[in-house]
Amino acid sequence: MNLLFQRARTHFFVALSLGLALRLWFVIAYPLVDGDTFIYGEIAKNWFWHGIIGLADEGVIRPTIIRLPGYPLFLGACFRLFGREHYHAVMFVQTGLDLIACALIAAFAARYISLRAGVIALYLAALCPFTANYVATPLAEQLSIFCIALALYAFARTLEQPAPHIWFFLLAFAISYAALLRPDGALLGVVLLPALFWLSRKQLTTFRAARLALLCAALTLLPFFAWTIRNARTFHRFEPLVPRSATDAGEWIPTGWPLWLKTWSAEFATTSEISWNVSGEPISFQDFPSRAFDSPAEAAQVAALTDAYNETQTLTPELDAQFGLLARQRIARHPLRFYLEMPAMRMADMWLRPRTEMLWIQIRWWQYQRHKAETIFAWSYAALNLAYLLAAVWGTTKRVPYMSLMLLYILLRCALLWTLDSPEQRYTIEFFPIIFILAAAAFSKRDSDAAATYLP
Repeated sequence: MNLLFQRARTHFFVALSLGLALRLWFVIAYPLVDGDTFIYGEIAKNWFWHGIIGLADEGVIRPTIIRLPGYPLFLGACFRLFGREHYHAVMFVQTGLDLIACALIAAFAARYISLRAGVIALYLAALCPFTANYVATPLAEQLSIFCIALALYAFARTLEQPAPHIWFFLLAFAISYAALLRPDGALLGVVLLPALFWLSRKQLTTFRAARLALLCAALTLLPFFAWTIRNARTFHRFEPLVPRSATDAGEWIPTGWPLWLKTWSAEFATTSEISWNVSGEPISFQDFPSRAFDSPAEAAQVAALTDAYNETQTLTPELDAQFGLLARQRIARHPLRFYLEMPAMRMADMWLRPRTEMLWIQIRWWQYQRHKAETIFAWSYAALNLAYLLAAVWGTTKRVPYMSLMLLYILLRCALLWTLDSPEQRYTIEFFPIIFILAAAAFSKRDSDAAATYLP
């Protein structure tokens, strides 16, 4: 047994060293500071230097509600420590947090499956280029992955001894901060807080289990009381998270355009080339796939609306209404396409598309004649992604502790993603801590005595 632990320590050092090298390579070779990063960064600077969680508008800083405070808080702290807009320092901090997440994933697998599973999970997590890539871009995804890894391990450790202790408080922190980073992060609490009550009943009375779960819920919700009060006082509305439209109070919200987009949008290319451009950038009728219209007459109508939009590059209420009319006609003709086929295609794109969105690879990576080397690389990335997913599916056939909770989290998150009109593969990157654990279980037998008492 001592030899096994010595080998595990060697693997721990080797895997994390390789993982560090991979992440530093992404930071040096492919840093990405663009789009949402600048929004988060401006909110952080205005918050930490002017005391306003807001954005500048014609030289005046106005409060905003379009982003949750979790990631601006992280950025602001980094700016204070390392200098304003020192985004490379942010990437290095994210690198450290991501390696800690890898260690937490490995610790979960080693403690609750087997030592061998822990080693495999560590290598799978440390050497996964998809998650490693996100340390090189200042966005909330990496911290979300960290919170999920911490929450899973802290939850399991809390159930070993259901009482307020360090792992209990870390569990509350992970759940709360995950929701402060992104609205969908709240799903972590939706799954784990009821489970904390239900599973702790095995060791506690029902009353004490309820009290423990309620205490955890109260600690989790504590930051949101302040955020909700701030929003009520500033915007005169009840908003515990952020608006689904990610718009500030009083802004006009289009409904027809996104509805029409949902009738045919199925891939990230559409999101990048069309969805993100409206409003403010031109769009090309040539970028619309054939599924965007059901007849030549409808294609002509879309072309006319596209031309009208490009004249001002602004989606007006009138244009939005016309797109909405088109959408309702298409839904009436093919309801199954709208409610089943297109959401399923978007879901498949988010799960299976090559995870090259942060690299130099062209958006239309499949056009082999235009960029042969990039197409080959993209297919290789897609194959690696599929290998991780298949290994995780295989792992579901094993007896993995808390697997039902992990699968419930995936199911609930997929149900949320089912409603989106613009797919992005980064929306499924948060599944990878669970994928690493399940894939490690697939390649390792469960120890007969290790953590047998921890199975729910």
